[in-house]
Amino acid sequence: MNDLPAPPPPRPAGRDQPVPRPEERNVVGVKYTPTGPTIDCDSGTLVLRRGEGVVVDDRSGGSVATVSVPTTTRKAAGSLGRVLRRAEPRDLARAQEEQRRQADALGYARSRAHALRLPIKVFQVDFGHGGDRVLFCFSSERRVDFRDLVRDLSARLHARIEMRQVGVRDEAKLVGGIGSCGRELCCSTFLAHFAPVSIKMAKNQRLVLNPTKVAGQCGRLKCCLMYEDALYVEAGKGLPKIGKQVHTPDGVGRVDDLDVLGRKVRVSFPDRPPATFDAAEVRPLDPNVTPTPVQVAMPPRDERSAPEEDLEDLANAAKDTGSPTPPPSGENAEGRGENTEPEST
Repeated sequence: MNDLPAPPPPRPAGRDQPVPRPEERNVVGVKYTPTGPTIDCDSGTLVLRRGEGVVVDDRSGGSVATVSVPTTTRKAAGSLGRVLRRAEPRDLARAQEEQRRQADALGYARSRAHALRLPIKVFQVDFGHGGDRVLFCFSSERRVDFRDLVRDLSARLHARIEMRQVGVRDEAKLVGGIGSCGRELCCSTFLAHFAPVSIKMAKNQRLVLNPTKVAGQCGRLKCCLMYEDALYVEAGKGLPKIGKQVHTPDGVGRVDDLDVLGRKVRVSFPDRPPATFDAAEVRPLDPNVTPTPVQVAMPPRDERSAPEEDLEDLANAAKDTGSPTPPPSGENAEGRGENTEPEST
């Protein structure tokens, strides 16, 4: 009898099976606080509109939230929160009572911090789920020993106290506000993470380098400076630098100003008024030619750059990327100050 070749080993069952795709669900975006992040939840059979109050399952009886994104049917992967029902009058009354408790706790914390002469700014209180733990968010320029404040708050609220120190960008994100553009702050509406912003981005966009113009509510450089930076960098390629001498159809002059998006170059001449040319009509001066002195008109006083010390402060401030993770040196402690053990009641 002839020997037959052994059959090939069976393939793993899951190799040829298609990868499961996200299923379509009724997804709604909710916010627990007006300035908080938008959280996607599964609304089930409910069709919710923006501004409606809902009760979201949080494993402790449900928390009241507000719909910020109406119900849409789309594909969603992973686990989502679940909307239990529309908020009833008793749910709204419970939410208002919790807001009142938070306001009282915030006022008491600020008064005690002032009485203890602590250089901190308490700006947010969160009772969490169940109310057995209270989170206080504060900002400060240095490390602070807040053990006495923790004892006073614990005795007043009869709960475990957690003090969390955050940066100025995180403070603006949590508090919210209106920017110089007239809209809500980007960080408190849609920005999930803070990206590094540099003073070079403002220079690329030909902005007035004035701290009051390029700084946001947090005192750092505006996050929106990075939105169009790549476009300005790409559009500025091939343009001469300000202060360089160039050849123009009207003779040799010095570059006075640039219109990056319009591809225009404003050139000053020693014997005639300044003129504006297309970038294609301007070419660099031959380096072998001796430069000709050209008197450049100074811009108006209100358009001049800010003092060097102010720009240096802004450049240093730009190094703060606003990471939501606070520094490790005692700035995120649960019921403790510097080198102390957790305290609880």
